[in-house]
Amino acid sequence: MKNRAIKPARRTEKITYAVRDVILLAEEAARQGREMTYLNIGDPNKFDFRTSPEIIDAVHRAMLDNRNSYAPSSGIEEAREAIRESARSKGITSIRDVFVTTGASEAIDICLTALLNQGDNVLIPAPGYPLYSAIINKLEAEPRFYYLDEADGWQPDLEDIASRIDGKTRGIVVINPNNPTGAVYPEEALRGIIALAREHNLVIFSDEIYDSLILDGGEHIATASLDPGAAVITLNGLSKNYLAPGFRIGWGIASGPEELTADYLEAVNKLLRARLSASHPVQWAIKPALEGVQGHLVEARRKLSRRRDITVEMLNAVEGISCVAPEGAFYAFPRLEIPVDDSEFVGELIKATGVVVVPGSGFGQREGTNHFRVVFLAPEPVLERAYRAIGRFMESYAGK
Repeated sequence: MKNRAIKPARRTEKITYAVRDVILLAEEAARQGREMTYLNIGDPNKFDFRTSPEIIDAVHRAMLDNRNSYAPSSGIEEAREAIRESARSKGITSIRDVFVTTGASEAIDICLTALLNQGDNVLIPAPGYPLYSAIINKLEAEPRFYYLDEADGWQPDLEDIASRIDGKTRGIVVINPNNPTGAVYPEEALRGIIALAREHNLVIFSDEIYDSLILDGGEHIATASLDPGAAVITLNGLSKNYLAPGFRIGWGIASGPEELTADYLEAVNKLLRARLSASHPVQWAIKPALEGVQGHLVEARRKLSRRRDITVEMLNAVEGISCVAPEGAFYAFPRLEIPVDDSEFVGELIKATGVVVVPGSGFGQREGTNHFRVVFLAPEPVLERAYRAIGRFMESYAGK
């Protein structure tokens, strides 16, 4: 009997992840002998950022102390209490649950899986982190985009959000600071989103993984701190603020009235129990990270501020590119002011220069606009060399 090709599940057909998918183009360019400059993945440890020795030592000690068993499904109590205290210090008061996960990405997956049925929808920002739409598509629900206003520094458009809510809407995602634009949201915008969520009984997923990487001395406001009556899952972790993406440790903080959240959180905990636990020894890094000396953040913000300034200055000097200045995180989302498909542009850029960026379409963008995302974690000479290459490429590309 002739074997037939094994068909994958239909639910995978719409799953894309532009940040990693672009690597296929980069690998081909590298095989052709091109010198590569990777500005596509937000991994500080690939550059000149290092994980604090204190949290590395905490994991090492845990392993030597044989804390290598399974952990409680929601995480070890020492870590959970440190997370609670950190949340309280940010003004989050109505905490119902804290759970430690394998990166914030697992928390996102579990919390969406516990909420959504086939055909439901969740509002997600465009531009926004593509993992959300990938998971929602996997669940056979609808990622429904609301647009950030580029002319207003990539702030959320509350009227646009309100217009997209219907009877099948179950939640709204807020990414603050935003990936990929670096926008930081003021209190007024967050309160407007909370009001819509409360009016329509929605869960807010507040992704605050970059909340300590605010540039220019700006302030970050935790969404859940503004209204204890809102149902909020606050997402965070060690990967960005604590320069430890490979630890794969994140968490969710559930807050809001018990009568709103109890059944939902029991569903979340069913999924947590079913997958056993996040890495036990690595969880011992959470308390020293959150409660230890935060000096690494001063140095990280200093580097990022300078690298952001170089990014904005040099890209805005390129004819055919405009770039809104990011206020947080380590991403910029420049706009292509020439008639071009952004995926085609990025592919040609990689082949011609070896500079790897990500097409804006992978993050969502208004119809008729084209962008690309750049990660400005690399040292200043690397960024300057990359932006000069982009400028030269634009001169030849725009002339075609």
